[in-house]
Amino acid sequence: MKKILGLDLGTTSIGWALINEAENKNEKSEIIKLGVRVNPLSIDEKTNFDKGKPITTNTERTLNRGARRNLQRFKLRRQNLFEILLQNNIIEKKTALTETGKSTTYETLELRAKSANQKIGLEELARVLFSINKKRGYRSSRKAKNEEEGNLIDGMSIAKELYENNLTVGQYVYNLLNKGKKYIPDFYRSDLLSEFDEIWNFQKQFYLDILDNELYDKLEGQGLQNSRKRFLAIKGIYTAENKGKRDAIKLQHYKWRTEALQKQLKIEEVAYVLVEINNNLNKSSGYLGAISDRSKELYFKEETVGQNLYRQIRENRHTSLRNQVFYRQDYLDEFEKIWEIQAKFHQKLTAKLKEEIRDVIIFYQRKLKSQKHLISNCQFENNHKAVPKSSPLFQEFKIWQNLNNLEFKNTKTKVVKVLDDDLRISLFEELNLRGSLSEKEVLKFCDLNSTWKSNYTKGLEGNNTNKASIV
Repeated sequence: MKKILGLDLGTTSIGWALINEAENKNEKSEIIKLGVRVNPLSIDEKTNFDKGKPITTNTERTLNRGARRNLQRFKLRRQNLFEILLQNNIIEKKTALTETGKSTTYETLELRAKSANQKIGLEELARVLFSINKKRGYRSSRKAKNEEEGNLIDGMSIAKELYENNLTVGQYVYNLLNKGKKYIPDFYRSDLLSEFDEIWNFQKQFYLDILDNELYDKLEGQGLQNSRKRFLAIKGIYTAENKGKRDAIKLQHYKWRTEALQKQLKIEEVAYVLVEINNNLNKSSGYLGAISDRSKELYFKEETVGQNLYRQIRENRHTSLRNQVFYRQDYLDEFEKIWEIQAKFHQKLTAKLKEEIRDVIIFYQRKLKSQKHLISNCQFENNHKAVPKSSPLFQEFKIWQNLNNLEFKNTKTKVVKVLDDDLRISLFEELNLRGSLSEKEVLKFCDLNSTWKSNYTKGLEGNNTNKASIV
């Protein structure tokens, strides 16, 4: 008798049946049990489900709750700002903090731009502070792994170096690699796009019939594979092959990107370079990339956020400012500059008041809630939490566990061999220091020839934490 589970998968339900199927004449097939599970989706959920969008009621409720919390926190900041300005006699209860009257639509924005280099009244300054409090910018929670990488995350310093030394992204990274650096920083989308256009225009003089407007438009917004396919489908060109060890591949990649601005490359190499840059552009977040480029524009034009927005309005009064997000640091820089200028004209703007408004009210950011309660309990020690995988204790435990289970088998004689204590300790020290070892390296370390095989065919994993700290 053979048991079979049958499923009928529908958009709103799943039917099922468990049966016994006869395998000979003496047995009789029968239905053990059957039923149906109905998925009670709403009309909107069913539409999303049919389209492959896994957005559930819980997800929507979570998003709405987050929006409510953000609104509540903004209102609380606004109320606290109002009270502290009132206590320090900067405003009165009847002070108008909104734009009122004819032709005052952009009055607050004009005051905000003006306040960065000219004197304005205290009540006008209050309106500026309320404007900054309303939108205070994007703040990333990304953290650096080490000091060197932390320096490289500072994209503005890199953008400044590219600008001052007239370098492209490829040239900058090629210099880093030649100096023995390991980490490659993130770059602004505008710098990547600028490099793409520079290489395109330089190589176009050699391949005018290939690098045309049609191909340029088709490559826009494409990733690695699609960019390669478009070169092949539209122009019949394969990208150059870049093979070898990982470091050699990376070095050759950026060498081509550097040489592409100095001399004619083979068209396959040009295609390789353009595809790689296009892939970098595609992988970078459009949202964060736009924020970074706005921040870069502020830096090089020496503007505050308010000055930038007001300039856009003066150039085109129909410009939409709604989705123009800047970094939190840009708003902080603007606040510092405005306060520094206005403090020269108003004695009430003390350092203590500035610190309270800046750090306690407008730019206060609560710490992330601890997630330690999500760490499971140790199965051996009930009153202790499990250590993370990166912990040196766990890394050593993992190595010893593998070494205690390690054995070798001779493929010809079928003899099985295990490590003696001295060899096990020596191998532990090697794995703990160097990191992972392949099976071939383990056999070599144990003075065993190719007729021997271990039960860890993929090798032994070492202390990844120590290895990372050494690098």
